[in-house]
Amino acid sequence: MEGRVIRFLHTADWQIGTQFGQFEPDEAAHLAQARLDTVRRIADEAAARNVDAVLVAGDVFDLQTVSDTVIRRLFGALQAFSGPWIMLPGNHDAALVESVWTRAQRLNCIAPNVRVVLEPGVLLLDACRCALLCAPLTQRITYDDTTGFFDTAETPPGYHRIGLAHGSVSGILQEGIDSSNPIAPTRAASARLDYLALGDWHGHLRVDERTWYAGTHEQDRFRANDPGFMLDVTLSEPGASPQVEAVRVGQYQWHRWDETISVPTDVDALKARLAALGSPDVLRVSVNGTAALADAEALHVALEEARARVRALRVDLSGLQVLPTADDLAELGAQSGYLAKVVARLRGLQEDPEADPQQLKRAAEALLLLARFQRELPRDARSA
Repeated sequence: MEGRVIRFLHTADWQIGTQFGQFEPDEAAHLAQARLDTVRRIADEAAARNVDAVLVAGDVFDLQTVSDTVIRRLFGALQAFSGPWIMLPGNHDAALVESVWTRAQRLNCIAPNVRVVLEPGVLLLDACRCALLCAPLTQRITYDDTTGFFDTAETPPGYHRIGLAHGSVSGILQEGIDSSNPIAPTRAASARLDYLALGDWHGHLRVDERTWYAGTHEQDRFRANDPGFMLDVTLSEPGASPQVEAVRVGQYQWHRWDETISVPTDVDALKARLAALGSPDVLRVSVNGTAALADAEALHVALEEARARVRALRVDLSGLQVLPTADDLAELGAQSGYLAKVVARLRGLQEDPEADPQQLKRAAEALLLLARFQRELPRDARSA
């Protein structure tokens, strides 16, 4: 009997429970919640697309020590799709003797349609004539290819052979990988797989025709590697090439900007880019160069206005020198007297070749703060 056409979603690296400590607490809370909300979106999509299963290729949780409440919330987020969920432990949530998975079992919150694969082996989905060759990580780091047994694993005739694993395809991911867990680049061919569903790399990536990383469902790093997707995979008869569609499900998009200011129009251009951002954006911006005091003030206001619009913002202005012009000093009443000496002292700190970044940052902030205080005073009350 020939295998029928099957369709499944491939996702990975949810890392539920991520803390996002680099952001303010309210920003971090929203980013953490988005990871759960996007799982719910995947469940909704799975139901709407009427897929045969959802394969989660590792790192469902970020830590073994996430709270019981987080565990319950994760499994509660799956309810919209009543078909099979196949979950594979990765390096962040490895299937240790005592793990987040054993706690979930004790909490009795894993629904019957959710299969957590804690041991290597073959899992049969007879309803769609599919054999899943599963290689869960049973420790955080391994140096042997856990998918090695795929080559000799026997599966029923006419069943699709689909591999599910978490690790780094050797020679493909050169940098930035989460772990050293190696996977042979030829595994799909040597194991006669129709499809190899991988996790660990946080962007969706085609390794070859049958080998894919889904990437994280919700972007969590300032890296442009196509995160925020799930893969909708269709397989016809066994041996046929898979049809893979990348579907964006992520709520937020992260941007990293490294800006250099040298002329006033650079400030105007950056202000325009900031004005185009909105609630789906997470931004980390570093600004270097030099700016007149008035331009630096305008940039500071634009950044604070952007902070109120975007989901999260990190700003580094330590590389920006604030150099008051004669017009700036006249406007502030700082052409002579004590205030002029303060300004000169702060400029001297900025021009000190041995100054550390924090010193430069404090000097620029002090100039901006001084300018704000002076502008709030009546003109006739400003220092002269």
